[in-house]
Amino acid sequence: MSGGSGGRQVRGTRYARRVFVLNGPNLGRLGSREPDVYGATSYAGLVEACQGLGKELGLEVEVRETNDEGELIRWLHEAADGSIPVVLNPGAFTHYSYGMRDAAAQRTAPLIEVHISNPYTREEFRHTSVVAAVASGTIAGFGIGSYRLALRALAEELDG
Repeated sequence: MSGGSGGRQVRGTRYARRVFVLNGPNLGRLGSREPDVYGATSYAGLVEACQGLGKELGLEVEVRETNDEGELIRWLHEAADGSIPVVLNPGAFTHYSYGMRDAAAQRTAPLIEVHISNPYTREEFRHTSVVAAVASGTIAGFGIGSYRLALRALAEELDG
């Protein structure tokens, strides 16, 4: 896990025990899309894993997925307005969506960027994240475990 340079600290603030896990384009195809890269776990399996771990950690986890950039931005606004911590896998939006980056920058609670694969071991265009600089941290390359690590980090942050 690495802190995003320029990411502002929001420690010491009281946040909801509600957490959004927000997923961008193509993540609803987990299990069938490039399983050699993204693993065999289905999207339903990801939802179940996140909600199950959330329950263990005392978090109310809401998992969402969209292929629509505008919808993802609206969800980030909702999180900012409600001081709701976020686990964000922006998918392909990671590399170019400045609108999403600007929405993430409005965060009022921790936001952790996650990736199932390690973008730096893949095509060069995947090596850039426009979100990392405004995120609390980034976790990548641990498969679905990236989400588990992020949820544990958020729970620890919320517990102070």
